Amino acid sequence: MLSEAEWEYVARAGTRTAYHFGDEIPPRLANFGENAGKTVEVGSYPANAFGLYDVHGNVAEWVSDCWHDSYLDAPSDGSAWMTDDCDDFVVRGGSWKTSAIASRSAARLSASRFLPYHASDQPFGFRVARTLIP
Repeated sequence: MLSEAEWEYVARAGTRTAYHFGDEIPPRLANFGENAGKTVEVGSYPANAFGLYDVHGNVAEWVSDCWHDSYLDAPSDGSAWMTDDCDDFVVRGGSWKTSAIASRSAARLSASRFLPYHASDQPFGFRVARTLIP
């Protein structure tokens, strides 16, 4: 899985705006706030400049990092911030159930690793990545 820093880098795709397509999030560009009422097929909305789909909305993505309230003492090399006590993890990108604000590139939420799983109502997922060695 991506680290939190890697996730934000690929979600922004070189932009400095709230979303990779600008500072507003119209329903035609992302699945958020129950505008579709459920998850939708990947690719239903435009990809970002890196060719990645659904970085804003659809399914909130778990990242490798344990939850911390701030970035104080966070790794500076983009690696995941792990601790011995990692009951809560970081979720990025928002989902079909969250608000536009929760779908911003910089938004981060925490969730318990011990949440009960109900597949029909689950707003979480993850993005698989592979490290390329030059």
